[in-house]
Amino acid sequence: MKTATIISRVLLGLIFVTFGLNMFLNFIPMPPPPEGPAREFMTALFMSHYVYVVGALQVVGGLILISGRWVPLGLTLLGPVIVNIVCFHVLMAPAGLPMAIVVSLLALFLLWRYREHFAGLVKNGGPALSQLARQTIATGNATVRY
Repeated sequence: MKTATIISRVLLGLIFVTFGLNMFLNFIPMPPPPEGPAREFMTALFMSHYVYVVGALQVVGGLILISGRWVPLGLTLLGPVIVNIVCFHVLMAPAGLPMAIVVSLLALFLLWRYREHFAGLVKNGGPALSQLARQTIATGNATVRY
């Protein structure tokens, strides 16, 4: 399982470093997006230079994954990018959906392998609001009035 984790991590990292650097260096020619919302969306990204922010996040997240240090941080940086890639291809340009699914599966596998680092996001770590109000009343805090 450790080998599969390393392969997934390096492969996902290389994908994002390559395509992130392509935003800056244009070494892979990009075909024009199809007419309609996909073209308008991509035009807005390029005209606003937001594509450079996305490219930088891809390069940084990919390098973190390749290095093997702070992998949860790399997955956190790449997570929103992956969600946007999947949404773009599902809603506007379905031709790229197979690659988006492969990237998503690699990221989900890595999230599962590093799940202990993300456990705090899904576990119940503190008291519910109703319990919090009872605790405040029990301690005699005068700022809470009912």
